[in-house]
Amino acid sequence: MGGKWKPLIIYHLMTGRKRTSELRRLIPDITQKVLTTQLRGLEKDEIVQRKVYSEVPPKVEYELTSYGWGLKPALDFLCYWGEEHLEKVHGDKFKVLEEFDSPEY
Repeated sequence: MGGKWKPLIIYHLMTGRKRTSELRRLIPDITQKVLTTQLRGLEKDEIVQRKVYSEVPPKVEYELTSYGWGLKPALDFLCYWGEEHLEKVHGDKFKVLEEFDSPEY
């Protein structure tokens, strides 16, 4: 589970199956090459499964495996810690999150 991208990919897959293009929109700073590499690694570790549909053009979706869902409690704790960290460092986590969601960011 190394790197900064895998937790983000897993987080977005917790809301349901996603195509590669959807993940790129949800994680705009990730390159296509890095996303593909990270997805392959998660697939190899049996955290994510890849579903290929036999249609033209080819359609591929990714979703968490039951094994991958086992990471949810750990990611939840990281999110809780992150919120506490924002409060501790910045005093108002909502102000920081609003700035993060602004179009400038």
